[in-house]
Amino acid sequence: MADDLRRALAADMAQVRLLLARSPATAYARIVEIGEGVGRRHGVRLVVNFPGRQKILDYSMYGRRDLSVIVDRERTRFPVPRDEVKAEASRLIPGARTEDAYMYEGKEGVKVFHGGGRIDVLPHSLHIWCELTPEVSAYCGWLMERVYARP
Repeated sequence: MADDLRRALAADMAQVRLLLARSPATAYARIVEIGEGVGRRHGVRLVVNFPGRQKILDYSMYGRRDLSVIVDRERTRFPVPRDEVKAEASRLIPGARTEDAYMYEGKEGVKVFHGGGRIDVLPHSLHIWCELTPEVSAYCGWLMERVYARP
């Protein structure tokens, strides 16, 4: 999915850069629109985030960090044990530290910290606040297969 997103963004990069020069808000809207189109093709809602004003100017990182994948807003529990979600992060991402998160009202989640970045793993969504390195991509792939796969 991330590769698909990067290809779609690259195909529209000339327009995005032109829009950025004229109106960053319009450029952002176009980037979000591209992400949503890619997400629809994969059966999820895919959001490209820019959690810092300057990050929108770093074209080389479009689709390589700060992504949200919303799978099913109704889910509150993981379909696998939470400890398995944490153990797999530690196995696939060297030096990763995990902790339980969002544990209220019958909900659960996991935060994965590594190399100055973070991944928020919730039963209904995945938020990648770091670069999609090969290790992070492998973990996200595992999550898509084991946690977010549709029955």
